[in-house]
Amino acid sequence: MTINLSLPLCLALLLASPTLGLAQAGKSVGVRAGSPAGITAPTPAADAVAARADALTANMAQALSLTPAQTEKVRAINSGSVRNVEAARVRYRQEPGTLRSRIEEVGLARLEQLKDVLTPAQFTRYQQKREEKMGIPTVRGTQGTPPPGLGGRGEDN
Repeated sequence: MTINLSLPLCLALLLASPTLGLAQAGKSVGVRAGSPAGITAPTPAADAVAARADALTANMAQALSLTPAQTEKVRAINSGSVRNVEAARVRYRQEPGTLRSRIEEVGLARLEQLKDVLTPAQFTRYQQKREEKMGIPTVRGTQGTPPPGLGGRGEDN
């Protein structure tokens, strides 16, 4: 099974996750029952954030042939991004426009961070995979010779 490299799709899945919705639903996400006093155990929301970030990182490591050092940097980027989206989801649950804007900001920041960690070839491959999975036409697909019958420069219609 492959994990989608598409940030918007991953973020959309994150938003739809019932496990991560615990904080929004008012459920306790602090200290687990049975934890020693004063010690905060990982919560289901934190576990789900870590699992999503790890799955995304593992997929990227395989698809982009990341080095071990790159993998750890990418894991930190992915963890922060998933955590920030979840925080925005809880904070802006009553403001869908603000939530969308915040998610977009997190996604753009993540891309900039990835650009600093990946080689130019890896980043290009990442972008290509992301565009393929999102169904975004590439710049190359929108330039060049138009399909027959659609006209173009120098053609008489």
